[in-house]
Amino acid sequence: MDGASPPAHHPGHDSSISLSNPTTAEDSAPPPAAAVQSGGNDDDDEEDMVFDDNDSAFGGSLIGYDTETIASYVTDYRYENGRRYHAALSSSEYWGPNDELANDQQNLAHHMYFITLEGKLHLAPIVNPQDILDVGTGNGIWAVHIADEYPSAQVLGNDISPIQPRFVPPNCKFEIDDLNSTWMHCENHFDFIHIRELFGCIVDWDDFFTQAFKHTKPGGYVEIIEHSVSPEADDGTVNDQGFFTRWGKTVVELGEMSGKSFTIYKESKSRMEHAGFVEVVEKSYKWPMNTWPSPNLQPDGNDGGMNWKKLRELGRWNQLRLYYGVEGFMLRLLTTVKGWPYEKAQDYLVEMQAALMDLSVHAYLVVTVVYGRKPGGA
Repeated sequence: MDGASPPAHHPGHDSSISLSNPTTAEDSAPPPAAAVQSGGNDDDDEEDMVFDDNDSAFGGSLIGYDTETIASYVTDYRYENGRRYHAALSSSEYWGPNDELANDQQNLAHHMYFITLEGKLHLAPIVNPQDILDVGTGNGIWAVHIADEYPSAQVLGNDISPIQPRFVPPNCKFEIDDLNSTWMHCENHFDFIHIRELFGCIVDWDDFFTQAFKHTKPGGYVEIIEHSVSPEADDGTVNDQGFFTRWGKTVVELGEMSGKSFTIYKESKSRMEHAGFVEVVEKSYKWPMNTWPSPNLQPDGNDGGMNWKKLRELGRWNQLRLYYGVEGFMLRLLTTVKGWPYEKAQDYLVEMQAALMDLSVHAYLVVTVVYGRKPGGA
């Protein structure tokens, strides 16, 4: 992988980097020599070096370097098969690219969630929140919108890539953070913690929700919205002979191989209750894979009460999102975790694109929204 290795994260150390004006890949300066050691990832160079465990430079300390220099680490992007990915940051290895095409896919997904929730940014019954955390904010679109909706609240979005916009509402800011390390925020601090599309990102979901519980104010809420990766149908058109079944099994298997589950959409409610949240509510919706819904053809129940017109609209957007986004969703997992050659992975992705055009298969993805309250409060 391209780029110099970042310093290892140590338990108890703050893994977050606040970037009020994050640099772009083009603006970033080369990392300090003391932190890089050999100036790169050349194993031969490292073998020739003499390491002193007591040397303060050993291990790549960043103490003494300013925020702008540190920022060069998180903008030291890696490029694989023509796509741009985040810089390495401890255990938060993310399967998706962070380039402009990927950001466009995030915007499409945000639009789909907005339609699904009938123009709402959340379902949790929060009232006059003062501190909001958007975990894994991505390109920051949800954080910016929630900051506009609640101008008296301080909104913080964190992610492993500084791809968020520079010009945001005054009550919104972003920071770089490793989602799989210890949260360094104050306990009992946030009125609302929002989580969306972190499937395949979290090493230990029980620990993740325990930390979310710890950092939520008594009486505050945590909400998570995720969707399935295995298409299904109510009429048998998704079966063992079809590509969608093979696709779903492959994605779930990749999650198991990487140690980061893609099935959190159906586990969130029980895991939140296990973490201590009460009054946990779960709502389910369906996203058709294309425009197959019609007045006489639509999913059976558990679709959030959406009529066929809304389902068809969601199917149109979902087809577009997946057709052009399938490479970003799967290429890195197939070539690194699965170990497939680039050409084999691309052939597989072309099969998915073909399946998305087949209106005779009435497939959909399940979307779940789960929110719960931390006991206590006024």
